[in-house]
Amino acid sequence: MGTRTVDEAGATTGAEATEAKRDEETVDVTKNEAADATDDVTTTDDEGTDTDGTETAAEKEDTREGTAHGPSGVGQGAAAVVSAALGLVSLSGGWIGTIASARQSLVGQLETSSSRSASVAKQMQAIYGDAWQATALWAGLFALAALITGVVVLARPAFGAPGKPQAPWIKSVSWAGVALGVIGLLLAVLKYSDALLGLPSAG
Repeated sequence: MGTRTVDEAGATTGAEATEAKRDEETVDVTKNEAADATDDVTTTDDEGTDTDGTETAAEKEDTREGTAHGPSGVGQGAAAVVSAALGLVSLSGGWIGTIASARQSLVGQLETSSSRSASVAKQMQAIYGDAWQATALWAGLFALAALITGVVVLARPAFGAPGKPQAPWIKSVSWAGVALGVIGLLLAVLKYSDALLGLPSAG
């Protein structure tokens, strides 16, 4: 009986020791999991996440860069398109040139009708020649505006912040405006000087 009691007490003590050891291991595993969770939160915070988890620092930086680049790129693109449009208008003089030509032709008719002694050459110059030169003048103004606008757009990156390249399509459209401006200006000079489609001889 005494031996059985001792054995039972020893078994009970061994079981309690085993359970205590298991409890310690469970506590250690719980502590490790809590430490890992804390490390994950710290790593996430270091990567730039806000405390409310809405936006990271990298996203904020991208937003600021987009805001900085947006207006300048849009402005340069719009100016490039305007330059090309002015270059196209300069080839014909536009509706302003048409109105100016018609007005000058009317003025020439009034002048020749009031002067009966005007020669045929003077009448042609007053009615048609001056109107043609008015069209050429307005075409030249549009061409000059297209040329200046295109050159300004192409030169803009040199005076802006370094490291901000200009979009390729902006360069292409700007060069198109410059080319059309040069062609329109050349044609305007030729028309104004009667070297291109001048008045026929009256004699």
